[in-house]
Amino acid sequence: MISRASMALEFPCSVLLVAAMNPCPCGFHGDPTRRCTCGPQGVHKYRAKISGPLLDRMDLQVDVPSAAFDKLTEARRGETSETVQARVQAARERQERRFADSPTRCNGLMSPAEIERFATPPPEGVELLRKASERLGLSARAYSRILEVARTIADLAGSEGIQVAHLAEAIQYRKLDRVGG
Repeated sequence: MISRASMALEFPCSVLLVAAMNPCPCGFHGDPTRRCTCGPQGVHKYRAKISGPLLDRMDLQVDVPSAAFDKLTEARRGETSETVQARVQAARERQERRFADSPTRCNGLMSPAEIERFATPPPEGVELLRKASERLGLSARAYSRILEVARTIADLAGSEGIQVAHLAEAIQYRKLDRVGG
């Protein structure tokens, strides 16, 4: 008979979670054209339903504001899909070379030792992270996620090292860590 206490099971997987939520129960908090009816306490209560540990695991937390019809139908002059694809492919190739001798395959899966080795910020970046950590009350996990995202931003920019601008951008993606969201 096998004892359940001595039995260990492993279910390896890789998950990409994409989630969305309204900014408040009525959906209009922060909307420039419609008035939110929830009030600050209603918004806070609504957002408090998502636990801090769950938010810590979300690398990118961004607002997607509503768009006016005219903006949806106007001609766009941004980068082409081909340009973006080439930049992403170059970043993935950098990561493949970086982790060639490791089981890690991408920045988002770096171990603490790999974060220290490949995502060390410059001294000015350390100061920026210190201030952000104090202001936002970042957990150790959120801090690591910021470094992983900054490493990816640097890869997309073709930069060997993480720069202050990469860290600043990564911190901006922690929208829900901010007081009042």
